[in-house]
Amino acid sequence: MKKTAVDHYKNGRGNCAQAVALAWKDKKQPESEHHSLFSGCGGGRAPEGLCGAVHAACELAGGHQKETIKEQFKARANGQITCKEIRRNRIMTCTECVTTAAELLEELTKETPQQHNLNQKNHAEAQSPQRD
Repeated sequence: MKKTAVDHYKNGRGNCAQAVALAWKDKKQPESEHHSLFSGCGGGRAPEGLCGAVHAACELAGGHQKETIKEQFKARANGQITCKEIRRNRIMTCTECVTTAAELLEELTKETPQQHNLNQKNHAEAQSPQRD
């Protein structure tokens, strides 16, 4: 997913946050339109000044994964999480932020084999015709 996110970012398919959301869409939720929600989150404009890529990863992961993503990103970015500090101190490039955020999102939302089997079973049941 991180390669896809970087490709989206480098090919101008949106800002850093949108690139992560588009990669999420490609990998996990083809019907998702989340990427449009992040149009104003690049260049330090995400809430609280967060790196836009981190913000998107947090929102897409949801729940308790938000804090985990923030903490793990900070550990890789010399304790920084805001776009302003990351860029001012040249800790990471925007491309590296997109890569890291997408990687954390993928790692922390990965299905276990048991979850995958259950999801496949539920999908198959939903697709089968109802019997009366």
